[in-house]
Amino acid sequence: MSLVGTDVKGQNPVKTPTQQYSDPNAPINNITLTVPAEVKPILNVWLRDTYVTLGPDSYYYMTGTTATPGRPFPNDRVHCWDYNDGIYLWRSKDMHQWQPLGLIWSFDKDAAEWQKRGVPIAKGSKSVNGDPLDSMYRAAWAPEIHYIKSKKKWVIAACLNGGQGSFMLVSTSGKPEGPYQNIKGNKTHRIFPDIDLSVFEDTDGKVYLLGHDHYIARMQDDLSDIAEPFKKLIETPYNPEPYIEGIYLDKHNGKYQLLQTVWSVQKADGTYTYLRNEARDKNLYSYDVIVAEADNIYGPYGPRYPAILQGGHNNLFVDKQGAWWSTTFFNPRGVMGTRFPVTCRPAVVPLKWVNGRLMPDGEKAKAFYKNQKSIKL
Repeated sequence: MSLVGTDVKGQNPVKTPTQQYSDPNAPINNITLTVPAEVKPILNVWLRDTYVTLGPDSYYYMTGTTATPGRPFPNDRVHCWDYNDGIYLWRSKDMHQWQPLGLIWSFDKDAAEWQKRGVPIAKGSKSVNGDPLDSMYRAAWAPEIHYIKSKKKWVIAACLNGGQGSFMLVSTSGKPEGPYQNIKGNKTHRIFPDIDLSVFEDTDGKVYLLGHDHYIARMQDDLSDIAEPFKKLIETPYNPEPYIEGIYLDKHNGKYQLLQTVWSVQKADGTYTYLRNEARDKNLYSYDVIVAEADNIYGPYGPRYPAILQGGHNNLFVDKQGAWWSTTFFNPRGVMGTRFPVTCRPAVVPLKWVNGRLMPDGEKAKAFYKNQKSIKL
């Protein structure tokens, strides 16, 4: 099979080599790949798309998609499918106790006009979970906070709901708590037209933006804008390719590790697959992290493999001892909504590399959560 990728505007065709398809079978009964049972919330805050990083000051910093504090919801069903007030941040020395740093980027005080505008919602609309929606889409989703070592800058990548695209912010104080302002590339318009914007700094100091639906673009050296059009990553896809989200890039042993999130669904024969038909397959099962590896940042990326079952839309980070971790948030849809008594809370999952592949570390999870004080939920 030969694929042809394009840049985000549908121009500049990129020919890709003949590829094999990735195996779509979802190993739902594989306990060693599933978020360990010991994993529990590390903070009692409604939060999705948990993002954690270790800063140069030896603090861990955490952010994610939040709901506006104090907002009343029918039947106490908290959500942010319509709007929220911006981006919040927490920090910790040990990942057990977290200190709130508050609202570090606000729609009302910090957003550009195009970010403040919002998109009207038709009266009576509901979310994918059946939550009644208010009058406007204007929420900051999936924020990520990154320290760019080569530039000594703190930046945030995030997206807006309602099809309003993504943006990048830079701290004007040089501190993780900001204040933050839009970079030049998105002062007056979105820098990427879709959701799930992520940032990756390579070992040579070059910085890249990655976005939903398999896009990547290198940034200018001063991080003010992209230096090239977004173009498709060269991947080994599923056949057919389902809806995939939560893109994240890291590096291990000199190899690029491309993480994405995909839902598994049950087939007629009782097995599970990642080949989901959005129009037909409504009974979602597991929100899984899949990984693919490449020698070149643009690809080709090899076959995808399931790495962290039920732990989707995550990021990787390395702790002070050099050990690898993932974030998770207990997605309320699918099996997670029945497995966990409280959902949409931040948590961390210890990881290990086995034969070059990423997977949860159950023993380290037991040790870490044994020392985690109970949190009132």
